[in-house]
Amino acid sequence: MRKEIRISGFGGQGVGLAGFILGKAFSIFGELEAVMTQSYGPEARGGASSVNIVVADRPIDFPFVQNADILVALSQEAYTRNRPEAKQEALVFIDHGLVSPFDEDLVLKIPATELAEKLGSRIVANMVMLGFFAAHTELVQPEAVKKSIETSVLPRTIPLNLQAFQLGFEYILNKEQILE
Repeated sequence: MRKEIRISGFGGQGVGLAGFILGKAFSIFGELEAVMTQSYGPEARGGASSVNIVVADRPIDFPFVQNADILVALSQEAYTRNRPEAKQEALVFIDHGLVSPFDEDLVLKIPATELAEKLGSRIVANMVMLGFFAAHTELVQPEAVKKSIETSVLPRTIPLNLQAFQLGFEYILNKEQILE
């Protein structure tokens, strides 16, 4: 098994932290190999940002994402820029409040930012999306992600981040949430 994952958005959305937490969940708290690379625009906060993760059940000989099997888009620019580079049959996750997918694209959508705002801080939208990701892929166990969150964020922010992850994990996927 080898999967290429791209998490993308704009600076300030916690794309890098989400990728770090996911990679750590795969490799430290899971039993997989993982490699992460990061890219962001010169503006940092507000500019384009992406994290690429290669995860496999064997040593990784080529650590770069060429055609993502899974794309997570937290902004419209991230989706528009990265969707053509992902596989046609890629599993695509979007923040429904911020991203309008191409007409022909099937995506899994969650209003991650809106849900995070209801928790009192839009900054945890990345954790909402990680929960949604964990619930709808079989790549990572939720307990591994929770342990990764607990060892990666500031101690005072652990409860909010775990709550956001759980909210995303429990978000119910139904026919109305899949765009056709």
